[in-house]
Amino acid sequence: MENKISDRIESLFERAGEYAETKIDLYKLKAVDKLSDVLSSLISRIIVLLIFVMFIFIINIGIALLLGEILGKSCYGFFALAGFYLIIGIIFIYMRKKWFKYPIADMMIQQFLK
Repeated sequence: MENKISDRIESLFERAGEYAETKIDLYKLKAVDKLSDVLSSLISRIIVLLIFVMFIFIINIGIALLLGEILGKSCYGFFALAGFYLIIGIIFIYMRKKWFKYPIADMMIQQFLK
């Protein structure tokens, strides 16, 4: 009789161990799923951003050359555009947390909690 009880208890502990291992594997798979979702989303956004940056870069060269033609020398156009971007950069420095840090952090949290 004691043998049957000890066999059942041993079987119960084995099942509990298997259950714990399965639960750990499930959490690992969920973490990998979330991480892959966040990374794929981030990589696709980076690719779109790079294409947009290249477009803006080429447009800026054209604008600088056009401004230089209007102002008399091509270097004046580049200086004017550089001054414009300096002003934009200063604005972005002061607003970076509101415009970039918090929205990016929120997006990542939403992706992880999805």
